Amino acid sequence: MQEIILSIMEQFGYIGTFLLITIENVFPPIPSEIVLLFGGFMTTYTSLNLFLMIIAATLGSLLGAIILYYIGKILNKERLKKIISGKIGKILHLKNEDIDKADEWFDTKGNKTVFFCRFIPIVRSLISIPAGMSEMDMKKFIIYTTAGSLIWNSVLLYIGSKVGENWTDILSIFDNYSHITLIVLIIIFVAACILFYVKKIKKVSSK
Repeated sequence: MQEIILSIMEQFGYIGTFLLITIENVFPPIPSEIVLLFGGFMTTYTSLNLFLMIIAATLGSLLGAIILYYIGKILNKERLKKIISGKIGKILHLKNEDIDKADEWFDTKGNKTVFFCRFIPIVRSLISIPAGMSEMDMKKFIIYTTAGSLIWNSVLLYIGSKVGENWTDILSIFDNYSHITLIVLIIIFVAACILFYVKKIKKVSSK
């Protein structure tokens, strides 16, 4: 995959970067670190400009996020409630009020969540779906998405431009960061699920 990504970037420059980052946001397994670090390196031996690369990458991030936002909007809260009201809800012990609570939480914490999640692998893409499901204000979504993505893209592209041919060494550091982050997220998710079900069991037993 890495060879294909590098080939696309070398052939299409800004447009290639824009398209790859857009795809990376919709399909998180594609690593943005490769695109951004190599993109920064490319500015050292081609006519590509670092500032324009940052713009291309950030526009790609924004477009990918908007696509997922509308996917979340299609899978809205009411449709999710219908799913929960069936067998899946019984198996997971979920009720409509749980969906309302999650939606209410996102209404109050959504802005900060969308911004800070742009620095977390995989989550930085997927956070756009609950934003769409809760119908987060589009202007705020665009502002916080752009701000977070701009910082992330700028840092990686700048690092790539400074380390030059050694960009692959930096890539291994970001790979470790991604793996550690993923493990931490899994632990947090499992802990949250356990806590959620413990509370549900206590409520049932107290009735």
